[in-house]
Parts: sequence; structure tokens; C-alpha cells
Amino acid sequence: MLETVRNALKIGELRQRILFTVLMLVVFRVGAHVPIPGINPEVLADFFQGNTIFGFLDVMGGGALSKFTVFAMGIMPYINASIIVQLLTVVIPKFKEWSEEGVEGRKKMMQVIRYGTVGLGLLQATGMTFSLMQPAVTDPSTSSYLVIIISLTAGTAFLMWLGELITEKGIGNGISLIIFGGIVAGFPGQVLSIAELIRLGEARFFMLIPILIVLLGLIVGIIALDVGRRRIPVQYAKRVVGRRMYGGQSTHIPLKVNQAGVIPVIFASAILMFPATIVMFINHPIAKGIADALNWGTLLNTTLYALFIILFTFFYTAIQFDPMKVAGDIKKYGGFIPGLRPGRPTAEYLSKVSSRLTLVGALSLAFICVLPILLQNVSNLNLIFGGTSLIIIVGVALETMRQIESQMLMRNYQGFMK
Repeated sequence: MLETVRNALKIGELRQRILFTVLMLVVFRVGAHVPIPGINPEVLADFFQGNTIFGFLDVMGGGALSKFTVFAMGIMPYINASIIVQLLTVVIPKFKEWSEEGVEGRKKMMQVIRYGTVGLGLLQATGMTFSLMQPAVTDPSTSSYLVIIISLTAGTAFLMWLGELITEKGIGNGISLIIFGGIVAGFPGQVLSIAELIRLGEARFFMLIPILIVLLGLIVGIIALDVGRRRIPVQYAKRVVGRRMYGGQSTHIPLKVNQAGVIPVIFASAILMFPATIVMFINHPIAKGIADALNWGTLLNTTLYALFIILFTFFYTAIQFDPMKVAGDIKKYGGFIPGLRPGRPTAEYLSKVSSRLTLVGALSLAFICVLPILLQNVSNLNLIFGGTSLIIIVGVALETMRQIESQMLMRNYQGFMK
């Protein structure tokens, strides 16, 4: 392991990419401690203590929300903008056309997402400032409120730019790595919190060992789900071009069990937190009842969470994998799946196999995310967002390792993963 890491660092371009990624994550962590002017964070301490509604936002931002720093909103406006644009792709022909145009089309879609991020950031910053954070504002003047709103929006825009910069010049997906860095930064605090609960006698120590074993099993399950493939055999017929003969070989189409990756988990969490966040800003008994019903760990919240994960897994897989296009490409190059005719029969078979794999992947993702919530309710330990955190951390780590692996294999090295 250490030898392969040394080999990776010996490659000049790869070493620069890794160091650049690490440096940008350090910038993210430093910015998560830069306070917003005009805010007294001590006033907010009591509010965030034990408030699970905003726990996910705080975990994703590495504690930036509870401290109310410039990165308090984190990258959530960007995620929400991405969700909206992905949904609009189905109903707006122009967006669908851009999504099929390759690199240039993706650039146009990214531009729409950027503008949407800034717009949603302004709305969210205004709502947070005039409702949630209003008691902590030291100078209730118009200029002070403007500074706070602009600082919050600028922080989210900076994180969006930082993520795109990591994707372009570093290793891995920048937005995912920022979320990864925020979650990892919060782990020491969660460990200390669990230790304090055990010390005070509010949690039982003997429950900790089986829970750790279950979490380790979940990590193994996440890895198995990520690397699981269904290989569809494809045979290419022989053909003569000039004096040469091409084709005749057998290959396969590797269909992933979880083609959507960690995206459904992030999207489901973001969607589920949105109504809970809105009702927290409304001072009314009905709104308070809705907030209590949507509180993390309740039956309604957990059920909706699992359903959203399943729905988003099917939705995102349908966007990523087009059976008709794959079947057309196979037919174009003279290939066929043994026992099936090229064209529509092949597309129908691929669609059926993909649907079955997606169902398994969706149910597995939902189970992995829901199980830690149930463990928390039973053990009374602070395992908030354990399943979500594990899926994001393991998924992002594996994807980053694959990129390092591909960079090393291009230079004939043994590789990073075995």
C-alpha cells in the first residue's frame, strides 16, 4: 500500500493533482471557521444543541452552520439547483437537447446550474438571516443584513467554484470531495459526543461493540454494492474491410448494480430537509407540528427518506443509462447478445436487466441509510446520518481511488487498488 502511494507521488502530474486537491480541501476547512460579521454565534449555540432538523446541513458543512461561518449554507444550494435542472431536463426540450450534445451541452447545463445556485443561495440566505439567525444579529440595520446575506451567498458561490476547480485540476469530483471533507471533519466531534454520553451513563457501553460491527458490515456492503456488476455477453460478427478481417471476438457490457452512485442519497436528504427547513421559519403551532413529524428519526421522516432514495435511484439511472442507445451502438458495430436479435429486442432485454439491478441497488441503498437510524433509536447513541455519511465517504473514496488508478495505469504502474 505504501509502495503504491509512493509510486503515485513519483508521477509529476499526478502528484500535483493530489497536492492541489489536498490544498483546496484545506482552504475549505479554513473557510469553515471564518465568522460572518455582525453575528453573535453564542446566541445560536442553544438553538443548534439537539436540533436534528439542521443536523444534516451542519454535517455536510463540517460544523460551519452551527458556527454560522461564511460557509454556513455549504454546497446545498448547488445540490438543490442540480436537482431542479435534472428534473426540468425531462419536461423542457431545450435542456434535454443540451444534455445530449456532449461536452458543449454539459457546459450550457452547468451555466444554468451556476445561476440557479446563486439564486437559490440568495433566497436561502435571506430566509436564514431574517428568521433563524435574526436573534443573533448584533446590529439590526439594513446594511448589516445585506452584509450577512451577501457573505452567505458568496460563501456558497466560492464553494461551488472550489469544487469545479478540484474537478478540473485535481483528483475526483470536487463537489463530492467537499461534502466528503465536511463529513470527515465532523467525525471526531461525534466520537467525543458518544464518549461523553457513555461517561454520563446516558448510553450503554456494551451496545457500542455490536453497533461498530454492524457499521463495519455496512461498509463492506457499500463496497460490494459499488463494485457489483452484471456482465451481459456481447458477440461481434466477423467482417472483412479491404484485405483485413475485423470482429469475431466476445466481450461484455458491465452493468453496475448501483449505477446512480451516491447521488440518490444526497438528493433524497436535500429534498427531505427542504420542507423541514421552511416550516422552522414559521412561528405557528401547525408548522411546529409538521417540523416535529419531519424530525430526524421519526417514522414519517425515515419512511419518506427510504422512498426518496428508491425514487431518485430509478430516476438518475434512467438518465444515465439509455437501453435504446446502447442497443443501437451494439448493432452499429455488428454486435449482438447471444439469443437475441439486434435492435429493439436487445434494448428491451437491457431495460429489463437494468430495472432489476436498479431495484436491488435502490433497496440496498435505502436499507444502508435507514439501519443506522434504527440503531440510534435503540441504543440512544448519536449516530445521526450514519448511513448517509458512510455511503458518501465510501463512494467518494472509491471513485477518487479509481481516478488515481487510471492515471497510474496510463503510465504502466502497478496501480493503486488491487
